[in-house]
Amino acid sequence: MDQQGPYSESRVEIGGATVSLTKVASGEKCLRVLGDATGFAGERQGDTLFCLLSPGNAAALRNHLPWLRPQPLGLRTSVGFGDRLGLATPGHVQAMRQFDAIAPVFAQQSVRENARTGRTPQQVMDDATWGVFQAGWRAPWGADADHLKTLDDADAFVAAGFTLYTIDPGDHVDGEAHTDSPAEVEAKVQALPWDALEDTVRDMEQRYLGRVFNLGDFPMALERELLYRAAAKYGSAIAHTAAMYRHLVDRMGDTVFELEVSVDETATPTLPEEHLYVAGELKRLGVKWVSLAPRYVGSFEKGVDYVGDLAVFTAHLAKHAAIARALGPYKLSIHSGSDKFGIYSIIAELTGGGSAKLTGALVHLKTAGTSYLEALRAVAQVDPAFFREILALACGRYETDRATYHVSAGLDRVPALDTLKDTDLPDLLDQFDARQVLHVTFGSVLDVFGERLLAVLRQHEGVYYALLEAHFRRHLSPFVGGG
Repeated sequence: MDQQGPYSESRVEIGGATVSLTKVASGEKCLRVLGDATGFAGERQGDTLFCLLSPGNAAALRNHLPWLRPQPLGLRTSVGFGDRLGLATPGHVQAMRQFDAIAPVFAQQSVRENARTGRTPQQVMDDATWGVFQAGWRAPWGADADHLKTLDDADAFVAAGFTLYTIDPGDHVDGEAHTDSPAEVEAKVQALPWDALEDTVRDMEQRYLGRVFNLGDFPMALERELLYRAAAKYGSAIAHTAAMYRHLVDRMGDTVFELEVSVDETATPTLPEEHLYVAGELKRLGVKWVSLAPRYVGSFEKGVDYVGDLAVFTAHLAKHAAIARALGPYKLSIHSGSDKFGIYSIIAELTGGGSAKLTGALVHLKTAGTSYLEALRAVAQVDPAFFREILALACGRYETDRATYHVSAGLDRVPALDTLKDTDLPDLLDQFDARQVLHVTFGSVLDVFGERLLAVLRQHEGVYYALLEAHFRRHLSPFVGGG
């Protein structure tokens, strides 16, 4: 059983009151307000108000304590901590303590993940708020509305106060343009939404053909065929991204926000020349963004290390980084970025800012399901019988749940549970196939075991936080010269 009583790092003075987070005898957490409790709702016992961790109380706390409100993070090296369970932020904070040069995004969830977990953008924001408060984090942090595909997707995140909006126009990317015949590509270019692009074919050609773009060590030119393939592949996605950006500008009013553009969830890699075209067209349309996620070469599968030729990846990333510096500067975003330990040092070196103003790496590392996997590792340590139930369910659901993920695990390669001792179970979180099976079946596991899983983690939160701290220090160290 972990701590009961106050979390000392949360204690802070607010005017005539002292507020802190505490765990009561039932194991539940509550906000304790000693003194003037104006704006908070709860049950009074003497001169103390005990408050539920409700949306209203979270909003009141953010109103009093500005460091609990997320902020735009600019070009600082940054990392996104997805938290599917809403319990991981204190562990993420523990991992961040020794990495002042990196800016954290503590609230990060996609529409797809929220649909599977049953959470709302406001719940994601509030869970991060309470975690930041509990751990006593005072430095700037961000909130990422991840993988937004439609105008309607964005509005609930705007209402919840998110600061970074990741636009995913992948449904508008034409991957077949990569291999279409020249005649098919020509027809697709002619059929692009030129009015929405505020452009014509002739003007596009004049901007790109016969020109050499100075990208430092990588001068780049687009021949007609490559330009047309880039336009056929990404033209509609660019128009959609511009529409999404303008919608956000309208909704956000005077509130400052940041944009990320993501074309990573596509079948074919983004060629450097295609990246140049996408960035150039977005700039022409007045879109402002802080980070961009191409589809890199190689395989960025969920929950496991990079799969691919490191020399080829290095050569391509160097060109992407040169484009990001020349046309921005903006950060390269690494999606499905967790557990890619084999390439972190390469990314850190090649995305270095290269100027006095940009001393860190121009990179945003985005993680999601890896925190959930560390939660399962905690369960394997403290409740082996329950973990066996979880893995059995995950194996039964894998073939269905894998449909929307890029994974290659095989059920036949997952070690049989009846051959494993309880002490062997945590190591399954390091086995390629078991790890991916557990990663992509989180929605099914939460549907069946959600409350039970949360109860175990709350009871053993110290174990969970320690695992998160160790896990994410491995992620962060390469971006600060080894930490």
